Amino acid sequence: MPGSLDPQLKRALAERVRFYHELGIYDFYRRETARPAPHEIPQPEQREEMRPAPRIAVAVPMEEDLFAPAKPEAGVTDPARALRLIREDLGECTRCRLHKQGRKQIVFGVGSPRAELLFIGEAPGADEDEQGEPFVGRAGQLLNNMIKAMGIRREDVYIANVLKCRPPNNRTPERDECDTCSPFLMRQIAVINPKVIVALGAIAAKTLLAINAPMAELRGHWYDFRGTRLAVTYHPAFLLRDPRQKKEAWKDLQMVMQELGLPVPAKTPD
Repeated sequence: MPGSLDPQLKRALAERVRFYHELGIYDFYRRETARPAPHEIPQPEQREEMRPAPRIAVAVPMEEDLFAPAKPEAGVTDPARALRLIREDLGECTRCRLHKQGRKQIVFGVGSPRAELLFIGEAPGADEDEQGEPFVGRAGQLLNNMIKAMGIRREDVYIANVLKCRPPNNRTPERDECDTCSPFLMRQIAVINPKVIVALGAIAAKTLLAINAPMAELRGHWYDFRGTRLAVTYHPAFLLRDPRQKKEAWKDLQMVMQELGLPVPAKTPD
């Protein structure tokens, strides 16, 4: 019986399979090919013309272990129960350094398990860490006003963050922390299956899209995130620091409203 795969080979195979899955290829077949006749082998002067075009890189937003055991929520049709299973699997997480750096509790997410609209921020702040719910501080109050201006209620959407724990002093999340925590966010997204995702701020956008670009370039476009439409806008905390950008954020939300089939008010909210 052959031994287990070398870990490096295993990772390479998983990356290759994931690459084809991103292209929509799921079934693989082995086809025997005949050896070319001598006259069919390209001559040196022909090889330059036959050189393949440069390969286009395909961004893979999140790392998935294709050989890992099935997730506990797999096959669960009730999204509320599936989210509870993900939360139980997360546990009192100690997977990264943040559990040693002053976090009080995990902030998982809140809202409708069947929401058509999903807002994703970067990480909990002090108020969120205290109450265990995302976007409940000043930035959360502004987000509530933004949601209300769209003609919907907070309880009708779902709100989550890339990180489930507050970084010390509300510092910017680090890459390894995002990489460790994001798989749970990906599972939340898969269960909720929203029609539209709104990434609030650069950290959320860059984590989800694996694109390193300034907000000015990220905004104003639709992205395809695993079959879901994704838009990028400013984080409410940034809008509190620079209220001049609220009009730009409202343009982003109007784009989202049109996608969801919501009526767009003629007057810009304050």
